[in-house]
Amino acid sequence: MNETLVTVVGNVATEPEFREAANGAASSRFRLAASVRRWDRAKEEWADAYTSFYTVWAWRALAANVAASLGVGEPVVVQGKLRIREEEREGKRWLSADIDAVSVGHDLSRGTSVFRRVSPARPLPTDPVRTAAGPVRLPADPVRLAAGPAEGAAPAIPDREPATAGAEVPPF
Repeated sequence: MNETLVTVVGNVATEPEFREAANGAASSRFRLAASVRRWDRAKEEWADAYTSFYTVWAWRALAANVAASLGVGEPVVVQGKLRIREEEREGKRWLSADIDAVSVGHDLSRGTSVFRRVSPARPLPTDPVRTAAGPVRLPADPVRLAAGPAEGAAPAIPDREPATAGAEVPPF
């Protein structure tokens, strides 16, 4: 298949909207603003030339992660399939550019970010686990001890709560 794959760097222009269908399929969307900057020789400074807006659509796990991670004004890099939609509203022809996102991430050339892996919750086995040394019983509630940051490493900047299962989802 010949898909038009694009990578767009810009800023989140609207708060991501999350929706979960009756069948459990998750989707989210937000508007992405990508501004072109030009060097103004007369003023000897960079100036915004024009801004293109895209509607970014995310599906399934990416949708939940986008809704939990992004906020208005944050710099992002979006990669996905470009779709140009044409429709008629009140007798006028409208064109819109949508991106079906494959991946979305913060633009680390303009700031820092903290990554938290999200994994589906699974019950722990309560039966003994057999090892070479004999049976070992796993604890009912294991606690993972996190090591402190390596010497000279930048401190983590917690700015958002991680996505949680069962969180209340706002409607579109």
